Amino acid sequence: MIEFYFDCSSPWTYLAFHNIQPLAKELGEEIVWKPILVGGLFNTVNPSVYESRANPVPAKAAYAKKDLQDWARLAGLTIVAPTVFPVNSVKAMRGCVWLAPQGRMAEFARATFEAYWGRDEDISQDEVLAGVCKRAGVDAQALFAAIARQEIKDALRANADELMARGGFGSPTMFVDGEDMYFGNDRLPLVRAAIERARTKTR
Repeated sequence: MIEFYFDCSSPWTYLAFHNIQPLAKELGEEIVWKPILVGGLFNTVNPSVYESRANPVPAKAAYAKKDLQDWARLAGLTIVAPTVFPVNSVKAMRGCVWLAPQGRMAEFARATFEAYWGRDEDISQDEVLAGVCKRAGVDAQALFAAIARQEIKDALRANADELMARGGFGSPTMFVDGEDMYFGNDRLPLVRAAIERARTKTR
């Protein structure tokens, strides 16, 4: 089993979200999706993110842009620099929480990633989320009603608290077999190796 903690506000998470699905299918592994609001992690356990944004190292920032586009090209994705960044993704992530038990979360999350990172649409806006719902085949009115419910808000917060308790500090964070943690799209080869290693031990 692969647990995947994520927030659609991260381009590296978009890459990992896209890349982990064929990997899991190839290996016959289930993905348990865990939507979070990554800002809660930054505020609590990883405030250095804000410092690096406020005072970037120019050479490192320039390379990071190239690196992101190299990964996007490899994945066959279009990733643009959004006009609104960082974005308030709370409504979208609550939507993911609501849709997860219905088995419809992945389509909605993909449409959210595509809207924000592919088309520079502000996913904090209701009209944009309504369009995301339409592309994902989700009833927008039902989603907006659901994300206003306290239990959905609490579940999103609980996922972030759970991740921090397990040692996580950002998005995407993945766990293999409950304890083995990996952070970032570029760790997916290590996720594959961990799964294969675990299978060898159980034979």
